[in-house]
Amino acid sequence: MQDYLIWAIAGFVLIIVELITGTFYLLVLGIAALVAAAVAFMGGNFWTQVILGGSAALLGTYFVHRWWARHPKSAKGSNDLDRGQTVVLESWVNEASGLARVKYRGSTWDARIEGKAAVSDVLYIQGQENGLLHVSTQRPG
Repeated sequence: MQDYLIWAIAGFVLIIVELITGTFYLLVLGIAALVAAAVAFMGGNFWTQVILGGSAALLGTYFVHRWWARHPKSAKGSNDLDRGQTVVLESWVNEASGLARVKYRGSTWDARIEGKAAVSDVLYIQGQENGLLHVSTQRPG
């Protein structure tokens, strides 16, 4: 099999896997493999393919890292689709520690309540972490 086909297949596989993860690092590696495929297609030797593909990977990884540093996720793992949505407090699991069960999207979820709340209060999602909703009486800003 030709070198450029191996690089191209690897690049497309990495890009497809990236669609599942959403971190953009695999996208960068996939593009770098496609750069190496282009170099191989144009007749570059193996080390030229590796150096140019590796350089593209390093440069892309640097820019993705900088982007993630400028756009950090909240400490609570906020999911922007859920943030600000309303939930209803159904029952307390442990009121002293703020753990409760809330009704959201037709099912019951575990939640950590920030502040004071009573059963049947309407609360707002501030974020979520590992399936645990973080909610409060204040609408997120």
